[in-house]
Amino acid sequence: MKLSLSSSPHLRRKRDTGQVMRMVIYAMVPGIAAQCYVFGWGVLIQACLAVAAAVVCEGLILTLRKKNVERALSDYSAILTALLLAVSIPPTLPWWMTILGAVFAIAVAKQVYGGLGFNMFNPAMIAYVMLLVSFPAAMTMWLPPAGLLGGAPGFIDTVSLIFTGFTQNGYDVTQLRTLVDGVTAATPLDAVKTGLTQGKTYSELLATPTFTTPVIDAMGKGWGLVSLAYLAGGLLLIRTRIITWHIPGSLILSVAIVSLALHLADGDHYASPVFHLLNGAVLIGAFFIATDPVSASTTPRGRIIFGAAIGFWIVIIRTFGGYPDAVAFGVIIMNMAVPLIDYYTRPRTYGRAAPRKPQGGR
Repeated sequence: MKLSLSSSPHLRRKRDTGQVMRMVIYAMVPGIAAQCYVFGWGVLIQACLAVAAAVVCEGLILTLRKKNVERALSDYSAILTALLLAVSIPPTLPWWMTILGAVFAIAVAKQVYGGLGFNMFNPAMIAYVMLLVSFPAAMTMWLPPAGLLGGAPGFIDTVSLIFTGFTQNGYDVTQLRTLVDGVTAATPLDAVKTGLTQGKTYSELLATPTFTTPVIDAMGKGWGLVSLAYLAGGLLLIRTRIITWHIPGSLILSVAIVSLALHLADGDHYASPVFHLLNGAVLIGAFFIATDPVSASTTPRGRIIFGAAIGFWIVIIRTFGGYPDAVAFGVIIMNMAVPLIDYYTRPRTYGRAAPRKPQGGR
């Protein structure tokens, strides 16, 4: 009898790694489409740049390592990593930063560890954090949603912004972020974090144009649509059993509980659960990032702990930390804890009885 050992991800259903990765990519389509509708062509351009850089980088490294390049690239893991990075960065980020991030994700966060199945951290989130720490100003230069900007920049202007830093009319990203009344538009997370430090209350901030919506006040214009689109894709992944409910369910519930506790304690200074769930990257993080089969916990109980802890860190860092969003930080922190979580939540070995507790002090 011959035993065969393989690295993660370990899949129970009859799907190979390439099929699983493709299904995840397909499930991202509604979210990517919503981002394009809200923020314009930049999302697709960044996706093309990141995918091209990731595939070329992985191909070169695998060639140097004398591995089967065609087989490795056909698992679509490099493409998925690049797409997750592309939808996390500002759509008008300079082209070379996008390429740098994609190369870092593949070369450092993935291949240095041995390739797919051996990386300890989520490659896309490691690359995102690297870019955020290295280029904080550029990484926070999100254009306002098309509804606030009066229409997203056209394709040619977007290409010009990404590759030269200016539109055809000579406007840079900072000038485009400035509304007609001279008030600089910020993301919902930025707006609330900055406003609270200036002494404004949470309810006052919801009255600004960034949040005025016909349905839910705490849903930032455009951002809520993007979050709900990724939610739809995430539910499809659960429905098709590509992922289980454990990580996304516990993460979302944890965000809701922790933010609700803070909001009930002081509603003027702490945002509501609806705000935390529908703005920023919580839902894409819950379904597409934290569920990475390689760097996430592998046991059912471990997945619940893993997701809940990420949700806790998201709210804490958003509220008390220096960065408006914290999905990447929460995921990376808990990636480090995965071996410990799996050790204490691993199921009992089949055929071995549970240890008996001592009776009566004997």
